[in-house]
This record gives sequence, C-alpha cells and structure tokens, in this order.
Amino acid sequence: MSPRAASRLETAQHPRAGDTARRDVPTCRLTEKLGDVRSRVEAKGWNAAVVVDDERVVLGLLRSKELAMDAAQPIENVMRPGPSTFRPYVSLHEMLHFMVDHKLESSPVTTSDGRLVGLLLQKDVVAAMEKEK
Repeated sequence: MSPRAASRLETAQHPRAGDTARRDVPTCRLTEKLGDVRSRVEAKGWNAAVVVDDERVVLGLLRSKELAMDAAQPIENVMRPGPSTFRPYVSLHEMLHFMVDHKLESSPVTTSDGRLVGLLLQKDVVAAMEKEK
C-alpha cells in the first residue's frame, strides 16, 4: 500500500479536526461593530465568531464573554487576538486533550497559511469519538 493510500485509510478510520470542524461558523471583520456581529451570531444559534481578513486568515476570536461587551465597540477592540489554531490533520483525540486541558469549548481549525477551515466544538469532538467506539 502506498503511503498516500495508508494516510487516507488512517483518516477514514480516525476522524481528524478538519473532518469535524463546523464550516458554518459566523465570521466577521475587524472594523465591524460588536452589536451587529452579536445579532448575526445569535440569529445563527452560535455563541462564538471568528475574526478574519479578506482572505479568511484568522485574526482573532469572539467567545461569549467578548460578545457580551459594549455593542458600539469595533471588533478589533474586543476580540481575543491571535488564538491558538490547529491544522485539519490533528487527531480528535489530541484535540480533546488540548481543549479539556485548556478549558476551551471551541478551537479554530486553519490551513497552514492561516485560512479558516472551521470551528471545532468540544461537544462535536466528544460525539465523534463516541461514534468511533
């Protein structure tokens, strides 16, 4: 079996971060107002948003705490800058350990050049790992 085929078989047997990350995560730009973003995020049923540039490179993260701040503030003033990101190939097992150890409900998944793939939710990681059993 070729290394490429073996890698595909491994991925098929063990889901990775990129397989489970939610691609429908709300995104926003640095110059938007928090109130506008909060309305959009809540309308979609989320409690987080990823701050990206025009090329979808991740610049920051808004979680519940930031979304609850003053609505008039620009995103740039309230976001969590430079969040830890993970590559799509990282195993769900590794992701769960990191997320639990760092008390994270979610983590951005990006390509090697920092472009957003999606947001990985801890509850989705747990559910995917339960299905594996």
